Amino acid sequence: MARIVMKFGGTSMAGIERIRIVAERVKREWDAGNEVAVVVSAMAGETDRLVNFCREASSLYDAREYDVVVSSGEQVTSGLLAIALQAIGVPARSWLGWQLPIRTSDGHASARIADIDTKALNASLAEREVAVIPGFQGLAAGERVATLGRGGSDTSAVAMAAAMKADRCDIYTDVDGVYTTDPRIVPRARKLNRVTYEEMLELASVGAKVLQTRSVGLAMKEGVRVQVLSSFVEATDNPEPGTLIVGEEEIDDMERQLITGIAHDKGEAKITLAEVPDKPGAVASIFTPLADANINVDMIVQNIAHSAGSTDVTFTVPQADMPRALETLESNREAIGYAKLVHDTRVAKISVVGVGMRSHAGVAAQMFQTLGERGINIQAITTSEIKVSVLIEEDYTELAVRVLHTAYGLDADDAA
Repeated sequence: MARIVMKFGGTSMAGIERIRIVAERVKREWDAGNEVAVVVSAMAGETDRLVNFCREASSLYDAREYDVVVSSGEQVTSGLLAIALQAIGVPARSWLGWQLPIRTSDGHASARIADIDTKALNASLAEREVAVIPGFQGLAAGERVATLGRGGSDTSAVAMAAAMKADRCDIYTDVDGVYTTDPRIVPRARKLNRVTYEEMLELASVGAKVLQTRSVGLAMKEGVRVQVLSSFVEATDNPEPGTLIVGEEEIDDMERQLITGIAHDKGEAKITLAEVPDKPGAVASIFTPLADANINVDMIVQNIAHSAGSTDVTFTVPQADMPRALETLESNREAIGYAKLVHDTRVAKISVVGVGMRSHAGVAAQMFQTLGERGINIQAITTSEIKVSVLIEEDYTELAVRVLHTAYGLDADDAA
């Protein structure tokens, strides 16, 4: 007997028929004698609908009331799944975030999980009940509902698995695992059997949409074994296993390769400040106000100084944050001392990720050479121990992904 957390996303819960299929899949685990807790998202598109209601009601809405509204989507699906399970003979009970409770910070609309009380939940599981828990929500100070931010249901599931000391956390999505790159761009991309936490964290942070970054970081911190599976297969079938996300010690050296995957992200915006004074503290005068405005900066390039004692500084921010970034920079123009501000959203970030980089030289050189041979200009570069990312013109995104996937042997015939 195992203790399992199963998480189903919005596409998996999109309507009663889909919810019935989810119930059958949950029943299969319950029939096998496993203790099962299920974390659910709202129906596909429902959270967007609720968010728009808040915006229509007031552009300056109260974040606490916003959380009351948007958390209702998961409340609906948790109740419906419990009903569907009961209808097929599985004892089930829904547990809202405040009923356990799931304690969070006070950051409404972007709260972080602080603690989960599992006493009542453990008692329920011991009675062979399936627990159905709405993702994305918890209880903040003042006994107010708080939400974790978009994509927070993955984090809810991993946190629940850690608190319950579950054997694994199965994340069911509309894909059947983690691939070497987006199969829509490279049809010969292959599914990975196992990926390390670090690799998945890097892939998630640079554009891979399979899992939310926070959930991967939490899984790595708590040592939760995560499996990515597809929910779009009938529960009576026997689908191939998905992708296991585990510690590096669980991946045999025979399975390890130099590069694990290629990711792309078109959600970046490039900002250049021209003729910034070339003096100590000048760069700090740019990035301190951005940090104070909660704007994350990724790539940074400081160009060669001009003869007049100035330099150009280029960096990237998420496109969603660009309007606030531009406003922040304009309001601090005098303190920074730049002559001109230029921005561009027609860029994309391409990243190669793999733990094999730690022990192999030449990964970055091969990336630069491959792109150069196809006439793709690199505008900025950033690296970590297991990742190299470059910024290129958006029109070359698909070409860059395809040629790099081939260059690192990820679509080789013997790798299928």
